[in-house]
Amino acid sequence: LPRLLWGRPTVKAVAVAGVLATTLWSLRCFLSPPQVSKEAPQPIEPLLVLVWKWPAKQVPNVSRDVCHELYGITGCWVTMERQLLHWAAVVVFPHSRLQPGRDSLPKDRPPWQSWVWVSLESPSNTKALAGWNQTFNWVMTYRRDSDIFIPYGKLVPNQSATVNIPAKTNLVSWVVSNYHRTQKRAEVYKNLSRYLHVNIYGKANKKPLCKDCLLPTTSKSKFYLAFENSIHQDYITEKLWRNALMAGTVPVVLGPPRANYEQFIPADSFIHVDDFGSLAELATFLKTMNSSRYRQFFAWQRQYSVKLYTDWRERICTICSTYPSLPRGRIYPNLESWFNT
Repeated sequence: LPRLLWGRPTVKAVAVAGVLATTLWSLRCFLSPPQVSKEAPQPIEPLLVLVWKWPAKQVPNVSRDVCHELYGITGCWVTMERQLLHWAAVVVFPHSRLQPGRDSLPKDRPPWQSWVWVSLESPSNTKALAGWNQTFNWVMTYRRDSDIFIPYGKLVPNQSATVNIPAKTNLVSWVVSNYHRTQKRAEVYKNLSRYLHVNIYGKANKKPLCKDCLLPTTSKSKFYLAFENSIHQDYITEKLWRNALMAGTVPVVLGPPRANYEQFIPADSFIHVDDFGSLAELATFLKTMNSSRYRQFFAWQRQYSVKLYTDWRERICTICSTYPSLPRGRIYPNLESWFNT
């Protein structure tokens, strides 16, 4: 404690002491190791979730009870303090932060502890999976069949019963940072652009948009090319949720089949590239659409609004919400095979 506490306490010193006392009380159950038992251990509270390395470059402050303070999830304590490894019920390993080889992983693993593999990237953009067989108990990805499902976004009930369509000044826009000619989306754009003009923004076209500029820019277009960089089951990213739906424009999607999209959003809220026999037909459909038909794409707004997941703290805290229903004693024998299926 600060030297000030040795004498007459100041307001700041008292506050520091209060925070310390609260933290020690919250972590009181970690002051002695849990007893090893042959029976399945009962989860202690708060459930301690250790993040081995933070998934994003910018590491937020998780020293407080963030799950309760930010998301109303009780009995959950997230930490990055590795000295608490043997008290953690769950250890989280983001694939993007894993180093090649098992030397970067903990040497000892208590029998009551579960390890979680985390990734928001598609299989096409996820490398070096073969080395992690027989390692992880649970997977945490954008796929709905994951043990812990973390989508990029979702529709949540909304009783506003209103439709808000921003003013439009152009037909189609697309924001793209990494453009590779071998990608399916590059091929589709190249052929589609023969029939209509597409306003392109992003690093690929040397027109980067600031964080607060993206939505106001895409909202001015009637349609947005929500083209995924690779096509996989359930891989539906912020290109749909943020760049299109949240902006108030109609997404033209390229990704998994229409039926897969309809498991996330209403069938009449988007246009799928595969709905048309050719890109010429798609271009004609977009250019000749009347205002009445256009408004029908926004009917979902009367019942729903978009919730975008951007904070990794919220994603990590969902582990505690799903923990009681997660399977025990399972391990993924072939992680690469599961993810590439």
